[in-house]
Amino acid sequence: MKSDQWRRFLRVAASSNYQFYSKEMNSRALERLAMESKLRRAIERNEFELHYQPKLDLRSDTVTGVEALIRWRHPELGLIPPMEFTPIAEESGLIVLIGEWVLQEAVRQIRKWKHEGLPELHVAVNIAGPHFQQPGFTEFVYRTLEGADVSPSLLELEVTESMLMDDRTTTFATMSTLKTMGLRLSIDDFGTGYSSLAYLKRFPVHALKVDRSFVKDMPGAEDDSAITSAIIAMAHSLRLEVVAEGVETTEQLNYLNMRHCDYAQGYLISRPVPAADLSQFVRDRLAAKVCAT
Repeated sequence: MKSDQWRRFLRVAASSNYQFYSKEMNSRALERLAMESKLRRAIERNEFELHYQPKLDLRSDTVTGVEALIRWRHPELGLIPPMEFTPIAEESGLIVLIGEWVLQEAVRQIRKWKHEGLPELHVAVNIAGPHFQQPGFTEFVYRTLEGADVSPSLLELEVTESMLMDDRTTTFATMSTLKTMGLRLSIDDFGTGYSSLAYLKRFPVHALKVDRSFVKDMPGAEDDSAITSAIIAMAHSLRLEVVAEGVETTEQLNYLNMRHCDYAQGYLISRPVPAADLSQFVRDRLAAKVCAT
């Protein structure tokens, strides 16, 4: 083959490629676009709401905090759980707008509970990576708290292990600023990621949340029980508190008590409920405690 023919052959070969198509791919793409469009309308029409799941302080047997969990109340589809829309929200970038709404709503609810005379409750909010890494995130948090006249100590931000490993210098700086402001910081789903213990010592966190996958088969599953016990012991040696998620049985709660876990959260205590129901839940527990004494 002559040199000019060889060059033409290479140009043709370099530009050649294969593309595969299926109806399922088109269907999924259309579904994703439809969901993204619905999410945009949901933001405009304020279709989101927060439910709150209590966290029980195992040392005092009182509810001292809650986790704020987003729900989407679609006018036709009803209540949509976050796992069905947050992946698309993250892919489309809408998670930042949704995350800002969640923070503002959680802070507004803290102020409302205070005006209702409810005991102070720490409210934990899950922060998505793209939102946490957004320029001006700490300033937004500061303005939100200041505008509502809410103490930073009542707001807790939950981040994942993977977020600690992404752009570690920026993440460390952001977390340090938030801690200086007075916020609490915790690592969610601890034990399921890949963070180094050296980074756990370095980052300014207050608490670890034991993932529900380790709690659900306790105390029967020896490996899960051992991992949970090890996390509690390690956290306490680092002067960190521990929250166990997904507590559904009395046996699990008793095991966590024996291992000196600090907080428990799960269906045994309460499902996530609207703000008004959470207020009544806290008042009922306080009344029961008074009667018991």
